[in-house]
Amino acid sequence: MMTSAMFRAAAMAMVLALSFSACQAQLSSTFYAETCPNALSTIRTSIRSAIARERRMAASLIRLHFHDCFVQGCDASILLDNSPSITSEKFVIQNNNSVRGFEVIDQAKSAVENVCPGVVSCADILAVAARDASEYVGGPSWTVRLGRRDSTDASASLASRDLPRFTDDLRSLIDLFENKGLTERDMVALSGSHTIGQAQCVTFRDRIYSNGSDIDAGFASTRRRNCPATAPNGNGNLAPLDLVTPNSFDNNYFRNLLQRRGLLQSDQVLFSGGSTDSIVNEYSRNPSTFSSDFASAMVKMGDIEPLTGSAGIIRRICSRLN
Repeated sequence: MMTSAMFRAAAMAMVLALSFSACQAQLSSTFYAETCPNALSTIRTSIRSAIARERRMAASLIRLHFHDCFVQGCDASILLDNSPSITSEKFVIQNNNSVRGFEVIDQAKSAVENVCPGVVSCADILAVAARDASEYVGGPSWTVRLGRRDSTDASASLASRDLPRFTDDLRSLIDLFENKGLTERDMVALSGSHTIGQAQCVTFRDRIYSNGSDIDAGFASTRRRNCPATAPNGNGNLAPLDLVTPNSFDNNYFRNLLQRRGLLQSDQVLFSGGSTDSIVNEYSRNPSTFSSDFASAMVKMGDIEPLTGSAGIIRRICSRLN
């Protein structure tokens, strides 16, 4: 006999399956083939130029897409500035002075508007930019499904609730991702994007001064050199998430976790005696498996609750409503 808890779980699974099937049917890799055939090449040129100027931007663009999709779906709500009718998501604790790359998306949008005005959404540009960023730094590529439309609102409250924090434990992370229809394996694969990019001292200070058993002593000592113990001194000082190959997309992130050299607490919990240890082990040994799973997880993430058809709008400027 099905219990109420089992019924709720089954109902949720059905809703997620139907939602995923619906967005698969509505999004298409050829969405702009007739209305803006040069859209993807125009975006790619803009994104590659931005990363050529600053390698770190690749990580920032992947993260920007992620932080968009986890808040009311992949709708470019994260790009909206404060206005009389909008409370921006940019200033919640998980985003403030942290999420970046807005000007790069603006530049790509401007370039596309010059080619075909009012056709390509900011949400689709975010999705394409993340793919192009991964590919540029040696990571996997994937076919981006397109046809998302832009939101007419943002939600700071949902951003605060739904975005992971660097202090989260494993159970909290698993729950956040499962709530978006993503599995533990998806979560670990997506976390592997931390093989590139940097983090601020304020996000890892407690970990490197904890003298805990889950951090390598030599690694902690090295990281302390540019991260003073007393806040707010050095809060914004940066350190690479992967000390070994910080500018290349590879599987060293997972090798670091095996050696207790995850920079953020939310990184190291993926290899801490819990249910994700085996996945971390697998990715540390098989870079091709990680690469394939990362690409699949990015496609799956890009399908979270898109606005399609007549829903939403196509913003002419990504940071504000038309």
